[in-house]
Amino acid sequence: MRFPPLVRLGLVSLVIIGLSACSTFQRRAEEKSTVFRALDAATQARLEARQIEVGDTQDMVYIALGAPDEKREQLDAGGKTTTWIYSAYWQEYQGTRMVGYRRQVIYDPASKSYRVYHEPDFQPIYAPRMEDRVRITFQDGRVTVIEQAQPQNPASGAAAKG
Repeated sequence: MRFPPLVRLGLVSLVIIGLSACSTFQRRAEEKSTVFRALDAATQARLEARQIEVGDTQDMVYIALGAPDEKREQLDAGGKTTTWIYSAYWQEYQGTRMVGYRRQVIYDPASKSYRVYHEPDFQPIYAPRMEDRVRITFQDGRVTVIEQAQPQNPASGAAAKG
């Protein structure tokens, strides 16, 4: 069954909201309560503010940020590293496109008959987009690297090009 684009966008939004509501800080802290309660108050507050630091454990990162969208493992001469990737997802508006014709039936009181008109039907088009926002690398179960994407200001990007 195919849904119109706006209905699909609404359904995707509801699923995303539902999934994000399932993974709250309080639920994750309770899930890893042994780890969380062993931390000092300042570290607990830092994790609640979704801030991580080099040296944090995988459990601490999970409590702060939740489950990653993707996990990658790498084995080299230096040992095994694990990278957690957190991504951002959104729908980007692409414009409108004619998807066919809509039939309009209008009663004409002068001729006491119905007139049928066909008019173009335009629908908004959205493209799914995804971008890695945070990559966290662990070695021996501890954070060694934190890579975070910096949002680009569209105005500054245009000024730099021109």
